[in-house]
Amino acid sequence: MPRRSYDQYCAVARALDAVGDRWTLLIVRELLGGSRRYTDLHADLPGVSTDMLASRLKDMERDELLTRRRLPPPGAAFVYELTPRGRALLPALTALADWGAPALDEQRPTDAVRAHWSAVPLMARLARHYPGDAVRVIDVALDEGAFHIVLDPDGPAAARYADGPATHPDTVLRMATATCVALAQDRLTLAEALAAGRIEETRPGERTPDPTTA
Repeated sequence: MPRRSYDQYCAVARALDAVGDRWTLLIVRELLGGSRRYTDLHADLPGVSTDMLASRLKDMERDELLTRRRLPPPGAAFVYELTPRGRALLPALTALADWGAPALDEQRPTDAVRAHWSAVPLMARLARHYPGDAVRVIDVALDEGAFHIVLDPDGPAAARYADGPATHPDTVLRMATATCVALAQDRLTLAEALAAGRIEETRPGERTPDPTTA
């Protein structure tokens, strides 16, 4: 099927030709966390039909936003991953997350939720709180599960995240989902949340003193 176009000589229109369809940017959100199989994408995009997901993936591959790669045996499954052009959408998704965060009031009974959906709005806030190279890999544990963020000296646009805890995190942050939402809405800074006890931080590399040897 040929790509639909706004047929406007405008950068915004050209961008929307590629990413303006329903589900496309949410697929980008998922793939920012790394390579995903079709079944993984379908599981973490509740509400999308199999036909719609397959169609969007084909469109995104055609538009060079993602590539499809076969895993070596014994996996032998296909995975989807973003191209550099697809990853370049992170700042746009961050801006959309910041714009949409005020609409996160009470969670509706019909709302699905995944822990890693909080990664995109947290990246820039964590980068501001942890400047330099001392803390690079951060585990975030929420009510719904865990994900980790890898900061980059080049700034938030070069950061990345993945579902689940990291193998060797520099620090671990545990918080309620409501606290994470407050951070995304800028109603609370990370420093304020830590000081108020709304975030528990542990450094796996730091030993707790043994009182029997003190």
